[in-house]
Amino acid sequence: MLTRPGNALIFLGLLLLGVLWIYPFIWLLSASLKTQPEIFGSGLGLLPQEPIWENYARAWNVVGFDRYFLNTVLITGGTVLLIVVRSALAGYVLGRYKFIGKKVLIAVFVVTFFLPEGYTIIPVVQLTDQLGLLNTFLGVILGLGAGGQVAATLLYAGYFSGLPKELEESARLDGAGPLRIFTQIMLPLSWPITATVVILSFLFAWNTYLLPLVFTLSEPEMRTLAVGMTAFVGENSTDWPGLAAAAIIALVPVMAVFIALQRKFVDSIAGAVKQ
Repeated sequence: MLTRPGNALIFLGLLLLGVLWIYPFIWLLSASLKTQPEIFGSGLGLLPQEPIWENYARAWNVVGFDRYFLNTVLITGGTVLLIVVRSALAGYVLGRYKFIGKKVLIAVFVVTFFLPEGYTIIPVVQLTDQLGLLNTFLGVILGLGAGGQVAATLLYAGYFSGLPKELEESARLDGAGPLRIFTQIMLPLSWPITATVVILSFLFAWNTYLLPLVFTLSEPEMRTLAVGMTAFVGENSTDWPGLAAAAIIALVPVMAVFIALQRKFVDSIAGAVKQ
């Protein structure tokens, strides 16, 4: 058992690590309230001489972030829904059923997990173009949500494989079919995993840059927040206060989703460690 001085040292060490971890975000928040010369002239100082709230108004109205924000909400919502439904169904099959080639299929999934997004962007664009969805929101959603998403599928598969078989057997005795067993029994029990998949998928869809950029090259009004950030970068100069304010605006929904689902996220991690 640690002595009180030992506990104090651990607390101070963790506090220092916490400050170092959160400092970039605090600096970003501070920069969003400064002028351009003050950002580069104040060094590591965090407090602005006089908060410039107009940076947020410029980021939201002048650059068109209001439209980009709505685009991102629409694309992210559709992508998260598609990933959750598809990954849950695929994970249920992998976790609960035995079939020929199952191990080979899982091995292929694991291999594709290490493929960078840039390696698959060309076939995704070509396929979407052939479907006539290249410059549409549905095309962006399908491009983001219908990809590999191996991590989400394997999370569901691992969770479903650990559930007792008696649940399915009892449901079958009551006359329930496979779809009813999945939707009314298995999926509600997997809420901690679903929360984890929602958080990871939300972060992925909200912050992704390459695919929305390629899909909206000819439709600038369909840009997302991540792509819209480039509006602050000019050929000869960069609007750093506006860019910092735009980054804060983009971070607020991410923080809200994580705070809302953090308990289930921690529960899923704790359950995985116990298993």
